Amino acid sequence: MPSRPRVLGIVLAGGEGKRLMPLTLDRAKPAVPFGGVHRMIDFVLSNLINGGIHKIAVLTQYKSHSLDRHISTAWRLASLTGGYVTPVPAQQRRGPHWYLGSADAIYQSMNLIKDESPDIVAVFGADNVYRMDPSQMIDQHIMSGAGVTVAGIRVPRAEASAFGVIHTDDGTVISSFLEKPADPPGLPDAPDESFVSMGNYVFSADALREALELDAGDSESRHDMGGNIVPQLVTRGEAGVYDFSSNVVPGETPRDHGYWRDVGTIDAYYEAHQDLISTHPIFNLYNADWPIFALPAQRPPAKFVNGGTAQESMVSAGCIVSGSQVVNSVLSPGVYVEQGAVVQDSVLADGVRVGAGAVVRRAILDKNVVVPPGAHIGVDLGRDRNAYHVSEGGIVVLGKGATAVR
Repeated sequence: MPSRPRVLGIVLAGGEGKRLMPLTLDRAKPAVPFGGVHRMIDFVLSNLINGGIHKIAVLTQYKSHSLDRHISTAWRLASLTGGYVTPVPAQQRRGPHWYLGSADAIYQSMNLIKDESPDIVAVFGADNVYRMDPSQMIDQHIMSGAGVTVAGIRVPRAEASAFGVIHTDDGTVISSFLEKPADPPGLPDAPDESFVSMGNYVFSADALREALELDAGDSESRHDMGGNIVPQLVTRGEAGVYDFSSNVVPGETPRDHGYWRDVGTIDAYYEAHQDLISTHPIFNLYNADWPIFALPAQRPPAKFVNGGTAQESMVSAGCIVSGSQVVNSVLSPGVYVEQGAVVQDSVLADGVRVGAGAVVRRAILDKNVVVPPGAHIGVDLGRDRNAYHVSEGGIVVLGKGATAVR
């Protein structure tokens, strides 16, 4: 292998995201807006590109139009360097069926690996909010000689059943891998925590090809990366682990070092936004040394008129806050909050209009939602449950283009 290995990035972006309904009613989960100006997929793509991986295929499937358009318009790399970020829809290259699982998605797209002839294939998920330098993980993988290296992180044991749980005897080689166990094991030094997979994998290209071919011939397989491919390599003693807590990103602070959120539910999505907006944010979007790239909104600057104010909030371009109050909230481009309205502890996507005298509290309003003058959202959850989606944590969600009831 050369001193600078050839690396191909593959981003798995076909997730349906049922637990994020109604935000995923009309789009794939990686295309869900986040942080005012981003889409979920912007985090993994920024990490890969900042980390020197400039050839990236994004495997899409579920309601992918919005995602395909975002990648095509926002993620244009300089052609002179040979870099690219390209969406790859399911193409039925291996038979008359769509992707049967995340492993089958790569197996059906094996032509991408063949064409690029990489030494290393970095297979990353598209659904998480974090910063990571993948080159450090790749360096460890090469030094270890493993067939696959899995990025791992500690999470509360109560949450670990949503992930693949990693066990290692020596801290480097995975001895067992339990995919979404009902009763996840705790750690010897922290019984209330489990060590889980982040869904980010670095493969030696030959090991990946062999594992996918074997999996494709297994009629009992679910063709899943975490459920089938990683356990296959664990059984052969060829799976290593990379501790995400050791990853160092330029410009990070002690407060946001090692930050990672799986934004798979409405409550997790809401809480991740709350992490952005404090004076000393738990996750800092303003780190210029490791930027999270976005397509700039072609809009005028935000405007505050007639005594309108915003406190502890992020307000994007094109917003108008007129004689109203915004507190502890995230406003995406083009939001208009009219006279006397109050927006508290909320996330408003592009083009939302909040009418005069309306109140919006602990809510997520998707693109182009209209809140009529005087309407109340998040004030009476009993009433809201009859009209809107309300999460377990009491977050009221209005889907794209909805009009609130008065």
